[in-house]
Amino acid sequence: MRIAQLAPLAESVPPKLYGGTERVVAWLVDELVEFGHEVTLFASGDSRTKGKLHPVWPRALRLGRKGVDPNAASAVLLEAIARRAKDFDVIHAHIDWLPLPLLSRLGVPFLTTMHGRLDLPGLPDVVREFPGAGFISISEHQRVPLPDANWIATIQHGLPSHLFRPSFDEGSYLAFLGRLTAEKGPEDAIQIARAAGEPLRIAAKIPRGETGYFKKKLEPHIDGRTVQLVGEVDDAKKQPFLADAAALLFPIDWPEPFGLVMIEAMACGTPVIAYRSGSVPEVVEHGVTGFIVENEEQAVRAVGELGRLDRRVVRARFEARFSASRMAREYERAYRGLIADPGVKETDLCPGAQPSIPERIWRCGLER
Repeated sequence: MRIAQLAPLAESVPPKLYGGTERVVAWLVDELVEFGHEVTLFASGDSRTKGKLHPVWPRALRLGRKGVDPNAASAVLLEAIARRAKDFDVIHAHIDWLPLPLLSRLGVPFLTTMHGRLDLPGLPDVVREFPGAGFISISEHQRVPLPDANWIATIQHGLPSHLFRPSFDEGSYLAFLGRLTAEKGPEDAIQIARAAGEPLRIAAKIPRGETGYFKKKLEPHIDGRTVQLVGEVDDAKKQPFLADAAALLFPIDWPEPFGLVMIEAMACGTPVIAYRSGSVPEVVEHGVTGFIVENEEQAVRAVGELGRLDRRVVRARFEARFSASRMAREYERAYRGLIADPGVKETDLCPGAQPSIPERIWRCGLER
């Protein structure tokens, strides 16, 4: 198949540092190329890919020139795919709602993977405007606010099995990896580690709009000894950071659509202690790859139970459920169904599926 992938322009593909969506797009493109498909990536010019790169902007916006209007970059991206649409059998967008008016008029099958939260005002109105647009969810929970969208499939993220080397030692600290915003739970992570008597290392970026939150709520607790801030990490530094940890703390307070860091930790053999929110119950297997808890008190008890978990099993479950090749095969199936019938529904891709979410997951083989 000739496949176009439309990536966000905020980060390169893959990103230099932080950037979950761009990282997933990079893995997907590379796997599809390995499968023999002709894939063109529409992304920033500093991206790297096994596919054919169509650079639509010189550098990723976040690390590029200050003051660039992101709408200008988006306009160039949309014009690029409009000019080349007929070169492709299918167009796969990763830039949310922005391209729907254009893609709906190009006459080429397309789908959109939704990477963010969908419980925001106005989104049901957008869905009603584009009833024929096909969407991919990255967890079943992500769909809940938009039940009337044309969901084609749920395809959980996956990453290359060779990317992270596992460690089967017990680990010497607790880890937190993510943006330093209240919804990600860094305050809870500090409190959990302190109550459990374990050191905490934080690998994270401070968003521009969150410096006040950081200075008031987090910085007073970062002493460089029991709580260390190691800063934003790239893939090379992320591997030892996660592999040497006793557990990843994921005390989120928002409807997390997937939580890529959870499977990155599992790839390192590192279990996850996570609050029951968003996609967590679909990713973490309680008592196998980590513990799903309701609050700080339960999280502290879970730290004391880490010795019950086998880090070799954690890695094995990652390989069985969250490889990039599994992800790419499921997208390949979705593309073929869409090309054969642009009006394809989820039940067409997974014959015999029932309306209920658990039954649909089981029949489609999405719960591995």
